[in-house]
Amino acid sequence: MRMRPWLPKLLATAGLAGVAGLPSALAAQEAAQDVATAALHHGATARDAAHAGIWKAVTPPDGSMHGEFGGNDPLGLAAGARIPADCSINWIDPDFGKLYCFSSATSLVYFLDAPRRYLARAQQHWSGQHGGS
Repeated sequence: MRMRPWLPKLLATAGLAGVAGLPSALAAQEAAQDVATAALHHGATARDAAHAGIWKAVTPPDGSMHGEFGGNDPLGLAAGARIPADCSINWIDPDFGKLYCFSSATSLVYFLDAPRRYLARAQQHWSGQHGGS
């Protein structure tokens, strides 16, 4: 039986390089190099959403989403810090329909424990920084 040319790489990626008769260290190195090359080819080092590989599908284009508090994370504001967020992680208040942007999923999870309390504190800090606006 003739081995398919793609099988050694598949087995190496799965950690089964020895099964195909390849030295596992060499196969793993080739697989890692292939993955790194593919990542670079697809924009792994890009800093902007338009060229950020697969993540460009989940990061909204700059300026397309406008959250409350100028797009700053409400949990950060509740703690007195301005933390900009790109709105790729967001929450829409079911009662008022307002959009809130979060800098991380962890921030959103903590926020959802007591959204009204965090929003009230965030509003206090935001009003204090912007003269009541």
